[in-house]
Amino acid sequence: MLKVTKYDLIESVYQNTKCEKRVVQEVFESLLDQIKESLKSGATIELRGFGTFEPRLRKGRKKARNPKTGDHLSVPPHYIAAFRSGQELKNALWNLPVEEE
Repeated sequence: MLKVTKYDLIESVYQNTKCEKRVVQEVFESLLDQIKESLKSGATIELRGFGTFEPRLRKGRKKARNPKTGDHLSVPPHYIAAFRSGQELKNALWNLPVEEE
């Protein structure tokens, strides 16, 4: 499966808009910072046609294991960033060819 990095996205927007690359990078970084700050404040971010980012509470566990060391530990309840794709994105991905292993 193909991996696209932040650099690749910035380069693509730069090529498609012909804006200065520095400006594209600043806007992109600002957008990511705004998404991060909104999630940190507990807000849900809805990008119509694309999807929704939201903070989601994960239950803690009394019995957990560090897979690297095997040590047993407890994990308190904590928030994670969750993404739900919008209908347009779901429809766009529906007919992707399935890669056979």
